[in-house]
Amino acid sequence: MTHTNAPLPISMEFFPPKTPDGADKLAAVRQQLYPLKPTYCSVTYGAGGSTQDGTLNTVRAILSEGFDAAPHFSCIGASKATVRTQLQQFKEAGIRRIVALRGDLPSGYGGFGEFRYASELVAFIREETGDHFHIEVAAYPEMHPQARNPQADIKAYVAKVKAGANAALTQYFYNSDAYFRFVEEAEAAGAFIPVIPGIMPITNSSQLLRFSDACGAEVPRWIRTRLEGFGDDKASIQAFGLDVVTDLCEQLRCAGVPGLHFYTMNQAGPVQALCDRLGLGA
Repeated sequence: MTHTNAPLPISMEFFPPKTPDGADKLAAVRQQLYPLKPTYCSVTYGAGGSTQDGTLNTVRAILSEGFDAAPHFSCIGASKATVRTQLQQFKEAGIRRIVALRGDLPSGYGGFGEFRYASELVAFIREETGDHFHIEVAAYPEMHPQARNPQADIKAYVAKVKAGANAALTQYFYNSDAYFRFVEEAEAAGAFIPVIPGIMPITNSSQLLRFSDACGAEVPRWIRTRLEGFGDDKASIQAFGLDVVTDLCEQLRCAGVPGLHFYTMNQAGPVQALCDRLGLGA
C-alpha cells in the first residue's frame, strides 16, 4: 500500500428515519454533506425488515438528488422468493449497488429462513442478476461478535468474497493495526477485494461505549479512560474525538486505503469537521 495524492474516495451511511419530521431532518443533513462528493451513500436496514420500506424510500430520495445509493440488504428470515422480489424492486428503482448482510435475528424469531449466511445471499444475487449490482459485504477487523474465533471469521469473510462480493466495508475501529492485520490475513487466504475502513466519529462517549460493547468494536483503554475523564463536558469530548479520529484516518490514508466510509448517525457536523481536517471533499 502506498500513499498517493489522488483524492481519497469517501462514502457515508445513513439510517432510515422513522417519522416525516425525521425524513425532513435527514434530507437537510444530506444537503449539508453532498458538497463532500461521496461516491455513494448507504442506508441501513432494521432487524426483521422493520424499516425495509424506509430503506428503499431513503435510497430513492438519494438517487433523485443525483447521488449513488446502496440499500443494506439483510437475508435473515428471508426466502428466495422474497429476495427475488426485492431484487426486482431494486432494479426498477434504478439501484446498482447493494450492501449484502446476514443481519440479526429479531428477538423471538424462530429460524434463519432460506439463507443462513451472507455468502449465500451474495451467491444468490449473482445467480439471479449477474453483474447488475456492485455488492459490498461487511468485514470485522476485530472479529464478528458471533464468530467462534478469528480463523472462522476470516473463513466466513473469504466465502463472501468468493461468492461474488466486489468490496467490503468494515465495522468501525480505533486501532489501525487491527485493520491492517485483517487485510493481510484476508489476502493470505485468497480474498483480494478492496476493504474500505468504516469510520465512526466520536461525539458522545456514553453512546459510543454502549454501542461498541454491543457490536464487538474495541474502544482502546486509553481512549475510554480519557472519554470517561471528561464526564459531561461535551465540548472536550468532541474536540478529543475529532483529534483521535482524524489521526486514525491519516494513518489509514498514508497506508493507501481504498476509501473511507463514514457512519454519520444522521448528523452532518462530525463528518464535515473530520473531512475539513483531512482536506477531503469541497
